[in-house]
Order: sequence, then structure tokens, then C-alpha cells
Amino acid sequence: MKAVRFGETGGPEVLRLEDVGIAAPGPGQIRIRHEAIGVNFIDTYHRTGLYPLPLPSGIGMEAAGVVEAVGEGVTRFAVGDRAGYCSGPVGAYAEAQNVPADRAVKLPEAMSFDIAAAAMLKGMTARYLLRRTFPLQRGQTCVIHAAAGGVGQIAVQWAKHLGATVIAVVGSDAKAEIARALGADHVIVSAREQIAARVRELTGGEGADVVYDSVGKDTFEASLNSLKPLGMFVSYGNASGPAPAFEPGILAAKGSLFFTRPTLMHYTRTPALLQETADDLFGVIASGAVKVAQPARYTLADAAQAHRDLEARRTTGSVVLVP
Repeated sequence: MKAVRFGETGGPEVLRLEDVGIAAPGPGQIRIRHEAIGVNFIDTYHRTGLYPLPLPSGIGMEAAGVVEAVGEGVTRFAVGDRAGYCSGPVGAYAEAQNVPADRAVKLPEAMSFDIAAAAMLKGMTARYLLRRTFPLQRGQTCVIHAAAGGVGQIAVQWAKHLGATVIAVVGSDAKAEIARALGADHVIVSAREQIAARVRELTGGEGADVVYDSVGKDTFEASLNSLKPLGMFVSYGNASGPAPAFEPGILAAKGSLFFTRPTLMHYTRTPALLQETADDLFGVIASGAVKVAQPARYTLADAAQAHRDLEARRTTGSVVLVP
């Protein structure tokens, strides 16, 4: 089968489409024939070595497709089932992959593979951020960075569905229009506005209850300064590089703030938690409360170009590879 692999860390050019073999699924595994493969920022972290992998390695953690073989002891899935995964194993940029059955989820019949691959990782991330890390309540105010991105678009809609006031932060006027169309109450264009000062202005000087920040280094100070006393800084990504180290005392000085660096893996650490998270996501999509736009499609052979476009922020919403 065809699979994208890399033997050294670096830019998108290190990604190579290769012919590889695939074994029968082992005990507790299923083999999923991929119909659509999610492209996510964590893939670029693996490629560059920010999150190191043993090399050579496959890449990608999310895909949707059809179960074509099951290993010994698997009872949750049968051949022909629609299934997906979004938290590994690494190697999703391929025509098929063997996956532990307890890390896979069942997909609704009505959901297309493209939407599933576009929504699982980003949507389940939005779900744990808004429903578990800082359970957003009606009447609270949240700041969502990268609001026109994959996670951001889902988070803006879901936050509005929960009754929150949403302050969306984006990088351009074109992306501001996307955030407004999704229902954001206020939009800050970071290229020309001071984020924290604008948040203070919009909240009558009080600040936000929570900031969901996937940007990292470039927005760290602004996020800290956007919070009200006892607010929470949720740092869940590194699009501009890792957030800097800081002295814990700064949290006290700025209002007894809370800071957390969560990951999806810990919030979906059991099969039951994983399926619950997925079902909650699939439910808000089915209800129409959260709409997922048709993702940009690239062929598997164009994985390097997909990474270039993602890192250059030329994409909005989600990106999938099609085998």
C-alpha cells in the first residue's frame, strides 16, 4: 500500500510517498481502509521534531474509513463497520492502518468520511476544552484564538450553543468574516489590534473568564493579560512555537489565575471516555448547532503541499488527504 513517511525531521520536503507492507491486525486491533485522512498541526510538530518520533516514521493521527479486518478478541467492531480514530497510532497518512480497537470510534451512518476526518480531532479537542477543561457556562465570556482554524471554527459555534459570549481572535480581515459568520460576538484582528487591550474594552475592563489559546509563544502575554481574576488560561497548542517558561508568581500577580496545558489523550484515556467525547461531538453536528465546512482536499501524494499551506495559514477550516 501507499504511505507517507519521513526519515529525518525538517520542512515539508522530508515527506515521501512510499510503498509499504501492512500486516494482519494483531490481537485487539482492527484494520481500517482509509477514505479520508485528517491533517492537523500536531502532524507538523512530529515532522519538525518538536514532538519527537523514532525515525523513520509514518505521520498523521486521524482517519476515517471502513473496517476491513479484525484481530483476535475484538468485539466492538466487525468487518464493514464505519470507523475512525484521531489519537493515533501515528501513521494515518496511508491507504490503511491497523489501529487498537479501543482507540477507534464508531461513525454515524449519516456522516461523510470527509467530515468525520475533518471533525474528529478538532471537534473532540473543542469538546474537552469547552466541556471538561473549563466547562463553559451560559453568560460567561471566552476568548478563542485562531478562531477561523479547524478547532476554532467548531469551538466558536459550540461556545455560542452553550450560551457564552465569544471573543474571536484571527489574523486577517478575511478570517474575521469567517468568525463573524460562525456567530462570534466580537472579533479581534491580531495584525492590527492589541488583543488584551481590546478584550478589556469589550468586557468593561473586567477581562474574560477563559482564554483558549492554540497559538503559543506569540500570544502568551496577551492571553495572560486578557483574563479576569480567577480566570483560566488554557494553552493547548504551539502554532507559533511553545509558550515560554514562566514563574508561577505571575499567576498570582495577575489575579490568582489558573493555567493548564491539556491534551486530548488524557481526556479520552479510556474507550468509554473516547466514545462519549465522540458521541457528544457527533450529536452537536447532527443537531445543526455546530456546522463543519467541507474540508480542503489534497491527494496523499500532495501531503507536503498540505503542510506548506497549513503552516503558512493559507487554509481555513480543515484539511484532509484522500488516498
